Amino acid sequence: MSAAAGPARIRIDFVSDVVCPWCAIGLYSLEQAIARIGDAIAVDLHFQPFELNPGMAREGEAIDAHLAHKYGITPDQIAENQARLRERGAAVGVVFGPRTRIYNTFDAHRLLHAAALEGQGRDRALKHALLRAYFTDGADISSHGTLLALAGEAGLDVAEADALLQSDRHADAVRAQEAFYHRNGIRSVPAVILNERHLVSGGQPPEVFEQALRQVAGLA
Repeated sequence: MSAAAGPARIRIDFVSDVVCPWCAIGLYSLEQAIARIGDAIAVDLHFQPFELNPGMAREGEAIDAHLAHKYGITPDQIAENQARLRERGAAVGVVFGPRTRIYNTFDAHRLLHAAALEGQGRDRALKHALLRAYFTDGADISSHGTLLALAGEAGLDVAEADALLQSDRHADAVRAQEAFYHRNGIRSVPAVILNERHLVSGGQPPEVFEQALRQVAGLA
């Protein structure tokens, strides 16, 4: 590719949930890969909704009991998994603090949808704020009070965000996006889709994302 042609452009659909620890690792890892490549690729990043537990009550569940019931794992296995997450997270800048509950995330996804419509990177700012609030601070991200504080932090209009949360605005759009990815075979997250064709699954290391991006861009 000549310099005059400009950088390759890649659309990235990052399908994830905000209570998915491997999604946090995957996003930070992907962002490191993008930074390594620099100006050679122009990235158009879109956050797409996926609920790990769509039927969960808003107040959530105790996380250890939830994991034991859903995956059939023991307390020792949970502790081992959490230690591995902390290690992998530290490598890419994700700080995993103590968390006692897992929450319903549908309203968080509605707010992310609204942030994406505003542009100016507000969905990315909100995504980072949500991940930090839950994984580092252990906050209840189903709480409207928490969501409004994070919306303000991300540059959204808090009064407008409050009106959204008090309504069912964007509910149909979020459900339609979720259904689309389910129909297309996405069963676990993160699912990172490049140019709507190439799938990279899981919280991969930065070098894996970098290699995939370079290959799709024709730079490998």
